[in-house]
Amino acid sequence: MPPVALLHGPDVQLLDDALAAVTRRLFPDPGTRATGREVFDGEEASVDAIVQAAQTLPFMTATRLVAVRRAWALPPRDAAGLAAYARAPNPTSCLLLLSETSLAAGRERRTEHWLLGAVPAAATVALPAREGRTLEGWLRQRAAAEGLTVSEEAARLLVEWVGDDPARLLGEVRKASLAGGPEGRTLGVREVTAVVGEQRLAGVFDLTRAVGRRDAGAALRTLDRLLATEEPMRLLALLTGETRTAWSIAALRARGQSTEQIARALRRPPAVVEAVGRAAAALPAAALARRLRRCWEVEDRLKSGGEARAEMTALVADLCAER
Repeated sequence: MPPVALLHGPDVQLLDDALAAVTRRLFPDPGTRATGREVFDGEEASVDAIVQAAQTLPFMTATRLVAVRRAWALPPRDAAGLAAYARAPNPTSCLLLLSETSLAAGRERRTEHWLLGAVPAAATVALPAREGRTLEGWLRQRAAAEGLTVSEEAARLLVEWVGDDPARLLGEVRKASLAGGPEGRTLGVREVTAVVGEQRLAGVFDLTRAVGRRDAGAALRTLDRLLATEEPMRLLALLTGETRTAWSIAALRARGQSTEQIARALRRPPAVVEAVGRAAAALPAAALARRLRRCWEVEDRLKSGGEARAEMTALVADLCAER
Protein backbone atom coordinates (compact mmCIF):
# COMPACT_ATOMS: atom_id res chain seq x y z
CA MET A 1 0.00 0.00 0.00
CA PRO A 2 1.27 3.54 -0.71
CA PRO A 3 2.08 5.63 2.38
CA VAL A 4 -0.24 8.43 1.11
CA ALA A 5 -3.25 8.19 -1.22
CA LEU A 6 -5.98 10.64 -2.19
CA LEU A 7 -9.25 9.41 -3.74
CA HIS A 8 -11.80 11.96 -4.91
CA GLY A 9 -15.05 11.92 -6.85
CA PRO A 10 -18.84 11.93 -6.28
CA ASP A 11 -19.15 8.20 -5.58
CA VAL A 12 -19.63 7.59 -1.87
CA GLN A 13 -20.10 3.85 -2.37
CA LEU A 14 -16.79 3.50 -4.19
CA LEU A 15 -15.03 5.44 -1.43
CA ASP A 16 -16.59 3.17 1.19
CA ASP A 17 -15.52 0.12 -0.80
CA ALA A 18 -11.98 1.47 -1.13
CA LEU A 19 -11.69 2.05 2.61
CA ALA A 20 -13.05 -1.44 3.31
CA ALA A 21 -10.64 -3.01 0.79
CA VAL A 22 -7.60 -1.23 2.24
CA THR A 23 -8.69 -2.19 5.75
CA ARG A 24 -8.96 -5.87 4.80
CA ARG A 25 -5.59 -5.71 3.03
CA LEU A 26 -3.73 -4.19 5.97
CA PHE A 27 -5.58 -6.05 8.72
CA PRO A 28 -6.56 -9.55 7.59
CA ASP A 29 -7.28 -10.33 11.24
CA PRO A 30 -10.44 -8.32 12.14
CA GLY A 31 -9.36 -8.29 15.77
CA THR A 32 -6.44 -5.95 14.98
CA ARG A 33 -8.49 -3.28 13.20
CA ALA A 34 -9.53 -1.45 16.35
CA THR A 35 -5.91 -0.76 17.30
CA GLY A 36 -4.49 -0.36 13.81
CA ARG A 37 -7.04 1.94 12.15
CA GLU A 38 -8.04 5.51 12.96
CA VAL A 39 -10.70 7.42 11.01
CA PHE A 40 -11.02 11.23 11.00
CA ASP A 41 -13.68 13.59 9.65
CA GLY A 42 -12.25 16.44 7.58
CA GLU A 43 -15.01 18.77 8.80
CA GLU A 44 -13.91 18.35 12.41
CA ALA A 45 -10.25 17.27 12.55
CA SER A 46 -7.16 19.43 12.03
CA VAL A 47 -4.31 18.51 9.71
CA ASP A 48 -1.94 18.60 12.70
CA ALA A 49 -3.95 15.87 14.46
CA ILE A 50 -4.10 13.79 11.27
CA VAL A 51 -0.36 14.09 10.63
CA GLN A 52 0.40 13.26 14.25
CA ALA A 53 -1.73 10.11 13.98
CA ALA A 54 0.03 9.12 10.73
CA GLN A 55 3.45 9.61 12.33
CA THR A 56 2.57 7.36 15.28
CA LEU A 57 4.25 3.97 15.18
CA PRO A 58 1.98 0.92 14.92
CA PHE A 59 1.14 -1.10 18.02
CA MET A 60 0.46 -4.85 17.74
CA THR A 61 0.14 -4.49 13.94
CA ALA A 62 2.64 -4.24 11.08
CA THR A 63 1.23 -0.90 9.93
CA ARG A 64 -1.29 1.80 10.77
CA LEU A 65 -4.15 3.09 8.64
CA VAL A 66 -5.20 6.70 9.05
CA ALA A 67 -8.29 7.49 6.96
CA VAL A 68 -9.83 10.95 6.50
CA ARG A 69 -13.42 11.16 5.28
CA ARG A 70 -14.68 14.43 3.72
CA ALA A 71 -11.07 15.46 3.11
CA TRP A 72 -12.33 18.34 0.93
CA ALA A 73 -13.28 20.18 4.14
CA LEU A 74 -9.69 20.39 5.45
CA PRO A 75 -8.74 24.11 5.68
CA PRO A 76 -6.29 25.48 3.10
CA ARG A 77 -4.21 27.13 5.84
CA ASP A 78 -2.87 23.65 6.67
CA ALA A 79 -1.71 22.90 3.13
CA ALA A 80 1.98 23.31 3.97
CA GLY A 81 1.81 20.85 6.86
CA LEU A 82 0.16 18.13 4.81
CA ALA A 83 2.48 18.70 1.84
CA ALA A 84 5.51 18.37 4.13
CA TYR A 85 4.24 15.05 5.46
CA ALA A 86 3.44 13.79 1.94
CA ARG A 87 7.05 14.46 0.90
CA ALA A 88 8.43 12.37 3.78
CA PRO A 89 5.65 10.06 5.02
CA ASN A 90 5.93 7.49 7.79
CA PRO A 91 6.67 4.17 6.01
CA THR A 92 4.74 2.24 8.67
CA SER A 93 1.51 4.16 8.08
CA CYS A 94 -0.98 4.53 5.25
CA LEU A 95 -2.70 7.91 5.08
CA LEU A 96 -5.88 7.56 3.02
CA LEU A 97 -7.67 10.82 2.11
CA LEU A 98 -11.25 10.42 0.84
CA SER A 99 -13.31 13.18 -0.76
CA GLU A 100 -16.87 12.55 -1.98
CA THR A 101 -16.65 15.60 -4.23
CA SER A 102 -14.31 16.07 -7.17
CA LEU A 103 -11.30 18.25 -6.34
CA ALA A 104 -10.43 19.07 -9.95
CA ALA A 105 -11.37 22.36 -11.58
CA GLY A 106 -14.58 22.17 -13.56
CA ARG A 107 -18.17 23.30 -13.66
CA GLU A 108 -18.61 23.04 -9.88
CA ARG A 109 -15.16 24.33 -8.91
CA ARG A 110 -13.35 27.24 -10.56
CA THR A 111 -9.88 26.19 -9.41
CA GLU A 112 -8.57 22.84 -8.25
CA HIS A 113 -8.57 22.07 -4.53
CA TRP A 114 -5.34 22.65 -2.62
CA LEU A 115 -5.14 18.94 -1.76
CA LEU A 116 -4.21 18.17 -5.37
CA GLY A 117 -1.12 20.32 -4.91
CA ALA A 118 -0.22 18.92 -1.49
CA VAL A 119 -0.44 15.23 -2.46
CA PRO A 120 1.81 13.88 -5.26
CA ALA A 121 -0.04 13.28 -8.52
CA ALA A 122 1.08 9.65 -8.52
CA ALA A 123 -0.79 9.15 -5.22
CA THR A 124 -4.02 10.77 -6.46
CA VAL A 125 -6.94 8.83 -7.95
CA ALA A 126 -9.91 10.56 -9.60
CA LEU A 127 -12.89 8.23 -9.36
CA PRO A 128 -14.59 7.32 -12.64
CA ALA A 129 -18.07 8.63 -13.39
CA ARG A 130 -20.33 5.69 -14.23
CA GLU A 131 -23.60 5.92 -16.10
CA GLY A 132 -25.82 3.86 -18.38
CA ARG A 133 -24.56 0.37 -19.16
CA THR A 134 -21.34 0.96 -17.23
CA LEU A 135 -23.35 1.68 -14.09
CA GLU A 136 -25.62 -1.32 -14.68
CA GLY A 137 -22.59 -3.58 -15.08
CA TRP A 138 -20.99 -2.23 -11.92
CA LEU A 139 -24.21 -2.78 -9.97
CA ARG A 140 -24.42 -6.44 -11.02
CA GLN A 141 -20.75 -6.97 -10.21
CA ARG A 142 -20.97 -5.23 -6.83
CA ALA A 143 -24.10 -7.17 -5.89
CA ALA A 144 -22.35 -10.42 -6.84
CA ALA A 145 -19.65 -9.59 -4.30
CA GLU A 146 -22.39 -9.89 -1.64
CA GLY A 147 -23.72 -13.14 -3.09
CA LEU A 148 -26.62 -11.52 -4.96
CA THR A 149 -27.42 -12.14 -8.62
CA VAL A 150 -29.08 -9.22 -10.42
CA SER A 151 -30.41 -9.78 -13.92
CA GLU A 152 -29.59 -7.35 -16.73
CA GLU A 153 -33.24 -6.25 -16.94
CA ALA A 154 -33.43 -5.68 -13.17
CA ALA A 155 -30.22 -3.62 -13.18
CA ARG A 156 -31.52 -1.50 -16.06
CA LEU A 157 -34.82 -0.92 -14.24
CA LEU A 158 -33.05 0.04 -11.02
CA VAL A 159 -30.90 2.65 -12.77
CA GLU A 160 -33.99 4.04 -14.52
CA TRP A 161 -36.04 4.29 -11.33
CA VAL A 162 -33.45 5.06 -8.65
CA GLY A 163 -30.94 7.19 -10.59
CA ASP A 164 -27.17 7.12 -10.87
CA ASP A 165 -26.22 7.20 -7.16
CA PRO A 166 -24.31 3.92 -6.60
CA ALA A 167 -24.95 3.91 -2.84
CA ARG A 168 -28.72 4.25 -3.35
CA LEU A 169 -28.69 1.60 -6.07
CA LEU A 170 -26.88 -0.91 -3.88
CA GLY A 171 -29.22 -0.09 -1.00
CA GLU A 172 -32.26 -0.86 -3.15
CA VAL A 173 -30.69 -4.17 -4.23
CA ARG A 174 -30.23 -5.11 -0.59
CA LYS A 175 -33.83 -4.16 0.25
CA ALA A 176 -35.15 -6.20 -2.66
CA SER A 177 -33.14 -9.22 -1.53
CA LEU A 178 -34.49 -8.91 2.03
CA ALA A 179 -38.04 -8.67 0.72
CA GLY A 180 -37.47 -11.93 -1.12
CA GLY A 181 -36.86 -13.78 2.13
CA PRO A 182 -33.91 -16.05 2.98
CA GLU A 183 -33.88 -17.45 -0.55
CA GLY A 184 -33.91 -14.03 -2.21
CA ARG A 185 -30.41 -14.22 -3.68
CA THR A 186 -31.51 -13.77 -7.30
CA LEU A 187 -33.21 -10.51 -8.26
CA GLY A 188 -35.20 -10.01 -11.43
CA VAL A 189 -37.73 -7.49 -12.66
CA ARG A 190 -40.44 -8.90 -10.38
CA GLU A 191 -38.41 -8.44 -7.19
CA VAL A 192 -37.29 -4.94 -8.14
CA THR A 193 -40.80 -3.87 -9.12
CA ALA A 194 -42.25 -5.24 -5.89
CA VAL A 195 -39.95 -3.12 -3.73
CA VAL A 196 -38.78 -0.11 -5.72
CA GLY A 197 -41.69 0.26 -8.15
CA GLU A 198 -44.41 0.28 -5.50
CA GLN A 199 -42.53 2.83 -3.39
CA ARG A 200 -41.96 5.01 -6.44
CA LEU A 201 -45.61 5.00 -7.50
CA ALA A 202 -46.78 5.57 -3.94
CA GLY A 203 -44.57 8.66 -3.67
CA VAL A 204 -45.86 10.11 -6.93
CA PHE A 205 -49.48 9.56 -5.89
CA ASP A 206 -48.72 11.14 -2.51
CA LEU A 207 -47.63 14.28 -4.35
CA THR A 208 -50.69 14.53 -6.58
CA ARG A 209 -53.04 13.80 -3.66
CA ALA A 210 -51.40 16.48 -1.49
CA VAL A 211 -51.68 19.01 -4.34
CA GLY A 212 -55.31 18.01 -4.85
CA ARG A 213 -56.00 18.67 -1.16
CA ARG A 214 -53.96 21.89 -1.42
CA ASP A 215 -51.83 20.68 1.51
CA ALA A 216 -48.71 22.72 0.75
CA GLY A 217 -46.63 21.30 3.61
CA ALA A 218 -47.16 17.65 2.65
CA ALA A 219 -46.81 18.41 -1.06
CA LEU A 220 -43.49 20.24 -0.67
CA ARG A 221 -42.04 17.56 1.61
CA THR A 222 -43.06 14.84 -0.86
CA LEU A 223 -41.64 16.83 -3.78
CA ASP A 224 -38.31 17.25 -2.01
CA ARG A 225 -38.12 13.50 -1.42
CA LEU A 226 -39.10 12.63 -4.98
CA LEU A 227 -36.60 15.00 -6.60
CA ALA A 228 -33.79 12.90 -5.13
CA THR A 229 -34.67 10.06 -7.51
CA GLU A 230 -37.23 11.27 -10.08
CA GLU A 231 -36.72 13.34 -13.20
CA PRO A 232 -38.25 16.82 -12.68
CA MET A 233 -39.83 16.74 -16.15
CA ARG A 234 -41.65 13.50 -15.30
CA LEU A 235 -43.07 14.99 -12.09
CA LEU A 236 -44.03 18.13 -14.00
CA ALA A 237 -45.81 16.04 -16.64
CA LEU A 238 -47.86 14.30 -13.93
CA LEU A 239 -48.80 17.59 -12.25
CA THR A 240 -49.68 19.12 -15.62
CA GLY A 241 -51.84 16.11 -16.49
CA GLU A 242 -53.71 16.27 -13.18
CA THR A 243 -54.24 20.03 -13.58
CA ARG A 244 -55.46 19.58 -17.15
CA THR A 245 -57.86 16.86 -16.01
CA ALA A 246 -59.31 19.08 -13.27
CA TRP A 247 -59.77 21.96 -15.74
CA SER A 248 -61.35 19.64 -18.33
CA ILE A 249 -63.80 18.18 -15.81
CA ALA A 250 -64.83 21.65 -14.66
CA ALA A 251 -65.29 22.82 -18.26
CA LEU A 252 -67.33 19.74 -19.28
CA ARG A 253 -69.52 19.97 -16.19
CA ALA A 254 -70.20 23.61 -16.99
CA ARG A 255 -71.58 22.35 -20.31
CA GLY A 256 -73.96 20.04 -18.45
CA GLN A 257 -72.24 16.72 -19.11
CA SER A 258 -72.73 13.87 -16.63
CA THR A 259 -69.98 12.04 -14.77
CA GLU A 260 -70.32 9.04 -17.12
CA GLN A 261 -70.03 11.24 -20.20
CA ILE A 262 -66.96 12.99 -18.81
CA ALA A 263 -65.39 9.65 -17.87
CA ARG A 264 -65.81 8.41 -21.44
CA ALA A 265 -64.47 11.64 -22.94
CA LEU A 266 -61.38 11.74 -20.72
CA ARG A 267 -60.93 7.94 -20.53
CA ARG A 268 -60.83 8.08 -16.75
CA PRO A 269 -62.81 5.94 -14.28
CA PRO A 270 -66.04 7.59 -13.06
CA ALA A 271 -64.82 7.42 -9.46
CA VAL A 272 -61.71 9.41 -10.41
CA VAL A 273 -63.84 11.97 -12.24
CA GLU A 274 -66.02 12.36 -9.15
CA ALA A 275 -63.04 12.78 -6.80
CA VAL A 276 -61.19 15.26 -9.03
CA GLY A 277 -64.43 17.09 -9.77
CA ARG A 278 -65.16 17.62 -6.06
CA ALA A 279 -61.68 19.10 -5.53
CA ALA A 280 -61.93 21.25 -8.65
CA ALA A 281 -65.37 22.57 -7.65
CA ALA A 282 -63.74 24.70 -4.95
CA LEU A 283 -61.97 26.75 -7.63
CA PRO A 284 -63.44 28.81 -10.48
CA ALA A 285 -62.66 27.78 -14.04
CA ALA A 286 -60.41 30.83 -14.49
CA ALA A 287 -58.24 29.73 -11.55
CA LEU A 288 -57.89 26.22 -12.99
CA ALA A 289 -56.89 27.73 -16.35
CA ARG A 290 -54.26 29.89 -14.63
CA ARG A 291 -52.83 26.79 -12.93
CA LEU A 292 -52.57 25.00 -16.25
CA ARG A 293 -50.79 27.98 -17.82
CA ARG A 294 -48.45 28.04 -14.80
CA CYS A 295 -47.48 24.41 -15.50
CA TRP A 296 -46.71 25.30 -19.11
CA GLU A 297 -44.58 28.24 -17.97
CA VAL A 298 -42.48 25.98 -15.75
CA GLU A 299 -42.07 23.51 -18.60
CA ASP A 300 -40.69 26.30 -20.80
CA ARG A 301 -38.30 27.40 -18.05
CA LEU A 302 -37.00 23.89 -17.40
CA LYS A 303 -36.41 23.35 -21.11
CA SER A 304 -34.55 26.67 -21.18
CA GLY A 305 -32.15 25.63 -18.42
CA GLY A 306 -34.03 26.81 -15.34
CA GLU A 307 -33.06 25.42 -11.93
CA ALA A 308 -35.35 22.40 -11.56
CA ARG A 309 -35.75 22.26 -7.79
CA ALA A 310 -36.53 25.96 -7.43
CA GLU A 311 -38.99 25.97 -10.34
CA MET A 312 -40.80 22.83 -9.16
CA THR A 313 -40.99 24.07 -5.56
CA ALA A 314 -42.52 27.38 -6.67
CA LEU A 315 -44.99 25.54 -8.92
CA VAL A 316 -46.20 23.17 -6.20
CA ALA A 317 -46.60 26.09 -3.79
CA ASP A 318 -48.69 27.93 -6.42
CA LEU A 319 -50.83 24.85 -7.15
CA CYS A 320 -51.58 24.50 -3.44
CA ALA A 321 -52.47 28.18 -2.96
CA GLU A 322 -56.07 29.03 -2.05
CA ARG A 323 -56.79 30.98 -5.23
